[in-house]
Amino acid sequence: MKKLILLLTAIATTATTATTAAQTAQQWRDSLTVLNRMIDHRPHSTDLRLKKAAVNIQLGQWDYAVEEYGRVLAIDPDNPAALYYRAYCLTNQRQYAMARSDYEAFLRKIPTHMEARLGLATVCARMGRVTDARDQYNQMVEMFPDSVVCYVARAVFETQQQQYDVALYDWDEAISRQPQNADYVVSKADLLLRLERREEALEVLEKALQRGIPRGVLKEWIDKCQKATR
Repeated sequence: MKKLILLLTAIATTATTATTAAQTAQQWRDSLTVLNRMIDHRPHSTDLRLKKAAVNIQLGQWDYAVEEYGRVLAIDPDNPAALYYRAYCLTNQRQYAMARSDYEAFLRKIPTHMEARLGLATVCARMGRVTDARDQYNQMVEMFPDSVVCYVARAVFETQQQQYDVALYDWDEAISRQPQNADYVVSKADLLLRLERREEALEVLEKALQRGIPRGVLKEWIDKCQKATR
């Protein structure tokens, strides 16, 4: 479960950088130096400032990135990229109220952006706004009924809320879309064990073996279920 929560956090807060090539920290710093020089000559260029903020993110300079996105929005208040990625940075800084505001402003412009809706749901959950978070997860599933990410995200949230029965439905939906994903299988088995439905948990694992998931991957949980049923 912890692995899945980390995965979802990464999905909710993944920023696309100006380049897809792998770079060292020094190369990113060199890029930053070049961009700063260019911005000195073109201070009103939102494109350059967005690229600079992306490099700030790569270097973990969250404050600088937030400032840069703020400057972009001062020039172009409707810039969706600045809203989305500032929300990303604010989430990493645990400034959830401000991140929520940016995600909501972004979604008013692009309501069907799955990552932004997931980001908003995550922020609401971290703020303890359980009803708002649940609404966002439900909307996400309704908008993207074929996305395994949506079902996994809602299942993780429901599990955190100890709503195990409804979480089982979402794990079933996730497994039906990615039947070879051992993490999903284990998560469902774990919920069934929490509900003291030990035989069902073992059956889920055995079916996963029949689908070709290696026994070594599931051995720990098979042993746990077998021990619980004795």
